[in-house]
Order: sequence, then structure tokens, then C-alpha cells
Amino acid sequence: MSVDIHETLAFECETGNYHTFCPISCVSWLYQKIEDSFFLVIGTKTCGYFLQNMLGVMIFAEPRYAMAELEEGDILAQLNDYEELKRLCIWIKKDRNPNVIIWIGTCTTEIIKMDLEGMAPKLESEIGIPIVVARANGLDYASTQGEDTVLAAMAHRCLEQESFVRERNGTIQDLFPFPSPPKKEKEELVEYGDHPPLTLFGSLPSNVASQLNPELRRQSVKVSGWLPAHRYTHLPSLGDGVYVCGVNPFLGRTATTLVRRERCRLIGAPFPIGPDGTRAWIEKICPVFYIETQGLEEREKRMWESLKDYISLVRGKSVFFMGDNLLEVPLARFLIRCGMIVYEIGIPYMDKRYQAAELALLRDTCIEMCVPIPRIVEKPDNYNQIRRMRELQPDLAITGMAHAGPLEARGMNTKWSVEFTFAHIHGFANARNVLELVTRPLRRNDNLEYLGRASLVKRDNKSQ
Repeated sequence: MSVDIHETLAFECETGNYHTFCPISCVSWLYQKIEDSFFLVIGTKTCGYFLQNMLGVMIFAEPRYAMAELEEGDILAQLNDYEELKRLCIWIKKDRNPNVIIWIGTCTTEIIKMDLEGMAPKLESEIGIPIVVARANGLDYASTQGEDTVLAAMAHRCLEQESFVRERNGTIQDLFPFPSPPKKEKEELVEYGDHPPLTLFGSLPSNVASQLNPELRRQSVKVSGWLPAHRYTHLPSLGDGVYVCGVNPFLGRTATTLVRRERCRLIGAPFPIGPDGTRAWIEKICPVFYIETQGLEEREKRMWESLKDYISLVRGKSVFFMGDNLLEVPLARFLIRCGMIVYEIGIPYMDKRYQAAELALLRDTCIEMCVPIPRIVEKPDNYNQIRRMRELQPDLAITGMAHAGPLEARGMNTKWSVEFTFAHIHGFANARNVLELVTRPLRRNDNLEYLGRASLVKRDNKSQ
């Protein structure tokens, strides 16, 4: 998909440092999504402290992740890394018996050049459990890009479409000597259109994914699978003829892997955040399969009607994105549609090819709403950003946790961007959650201001 966006959108790059969470934070949601997995993070005690604080202490559950803490002997190459990892993986197999072990490399493994990719195949053959290696170091990636590296690594483990069909047909022939498809398959042929397989990639909570599947089913589009699946053994089949579409803007590496290595066909679409984004997402998928959409305009209109109470609070307000989780562009587009003014979109990393459709929708939304098109700053320098914020005085700053406190102390409303990472924000029904997060600091400070005025009036009455 070729979209000419460079003439209307202003892109800048300040080459500042990443001021985001460490990307190993992806373990906190991926280990819950892939139910038969075990994540082994290979790093230092600092990584362990971060994960412990990030995930919290779980008393009644044993999470499926652990730390392989590197010591001085490991860093000085005085210990045998392979034997130590083998010992840990054997213990994991005996204690948890997962269907896959995912090694997460950190900054330290990058610096000391640990050959995780070289050790994994040999160890995998010895212990009989698949080992997937993903690098999630904070030197090269922002917080949410840890998921991107894990999904790109898992894409190589998916069955090819041709072999999958042969295996499935062989199984059916063994079970049914006289070919007759089950009744369920006949019903699906009536319900769904006859189109090539469609795989969606991106880790979403189960209830959010179960909302997007019916949205496509209403349009007679069948979702063949998700990457990642609930279980490693249920990974979707990929290959030539399989269409893929992403649900999050930080999965550029996964999209590249699916197209170049797995020979899939990428559907370039905006991301299903907000009623406008969800409608555009579906409208990009359906024409690929020669399916005409039904009732999308009415459904989007009903959702906007249900958001009127929140839209009245944000209309005319201004917002400044400092850049943290790579969700900034679709969030900015949705807030502009709600009537807000976006001064700047800071983003740690911008993949213009993967986000081309989203950027085009951002441009069209600004034109339709008659507001200036915000400039997009990749790898922003926070000192320059704070200077610009002092001049612009936005009503709200969406920023990382490190800057929220100092900005609040200077009288600016802030919202942690990490909350959007963990909130349910995809699909028609969850648009309300986005506006709930955005309006919460505005409502809180308005209430404080009201209480302050009320206390002053009460004090004046007493003095009189």
C-alpha cells in the first residue's frame, strides 16, 4: 500500500535517549496471554528488581516467568553459560512442563555478546522443548517493542500453510474414510465468505480479542488465527496466500518478518483504536477479500453517541504527547476526532511503512476537523520538549512516569502513558476506556479547584 504522507505530515528526529520502560516489561502480559509458555529473562539483579516491581508479588499464583541472574563469573566468561542455562531449563521442564520456553535477552547479554541463538537449538534438541530466543534490551527498543521481538521470533515457529493443510487433510482422511465435513464446517461455509486465511497479530486480552473477532464475523470475514495464540501449540499457519493484519502500531518488526520470511501478505490498515480507527480497520480488511461492508457507518455513529458525555469534557482541550509506548499516533488521531488539539506527537520509534495507513488517517482527520496537523518527533529530546511545553501550555501531557511528577509540580495535568499500554482500548466498545483515562486528570484537578474555591468562600464567611 503506497500512501503519500510526507508532503503534509512533518517528521522530525531529535535523536534523544529512550525515556521509557525497559522492553522486558512485555513479559508481564505475554506470559498470561500464552498460557503454556515459560519466560526466562537472562539479565542482572537490576532486571529482576524491575520485573518484581513491574509485576508485583503474587501470593496465590505462580507466574510462568523467572530470572536467570548473571553474576560476575558469567560476565568475565569464567562460567559455562550453556551448562547453567541447561540446568535452569531442565528444572523448568520438571517443575512447570511448559510447551515452550522463551529466552528474553537483556542489555547485559548484548554487551557481553552471549550467543543465545547459537545455544538454543542445541539445548532444545537435548531437553525436547522448543526454545524461542527474543532480544528485548533497552539499548535498541522501547517498552512495547519487547513484544515485537517475541512475536517476530515466534513467527518462525508457525507451520507453513501448505504443510498445515496436508497434515490436516491427512488427519481428516484417517478419521473419516468417506470424506464428509463435520456439521460445524458446513455452518461456517454459510456464515463466512469464501476467502483466503486471515491471521491477526498482536497480543490483546482475551475479552478484547473476542470483541474484534465478532466485528469481522459481522462482515463475513473469518479470523483463522492470532499471533500469539492462547497456547503455543495453537500457533496459526503462515505462508504464501495467508493475509495478516496488525492490531498495534509497535509491531513493525513482526510485520516485516511475516512478509519477508513467511511470505504472508500484509493488509496495511489503521489500528482499531477508537470508533473511527476500528471502522477504518475493518474497511481496509474487507475489500481485500472482495467483501462489501455492512452497517459500519451506523455502528460507528452509535458509538460516538455513547461517548458524548466524555467528548464534552475534552472538546477544545489541548494535549501534548511526550512519547513512550508507540501508541501515540492512533491515540492522537482518536483524540483529534473527539475535538482535542494535539500540539505534538512524540514517539520513540516511527516505522512509516507499517504505520502508513494510520498516518494517512491522522492527516485526513486533521483536515476534516479543521485543526493543524501536529508534528511528529521521533526519539524526542525531553529538554527540548519541556521547553516547547512551557511555551504551548497544553491542558494535558501524556508522558512516562519519570516526567509526570515534575510536570505536575509545575502545574501541568499529566497522564501516564503506560496506563494506555495495559488498558483495554481496542475496538468499538473500549473507546470509552481511552476517554476515561484522558479525562481523569482533568476531572480530578477541576474537582480540586472547586473544593479550593469552596474552602476560600467558607473561610471568608467565617471571618465576616
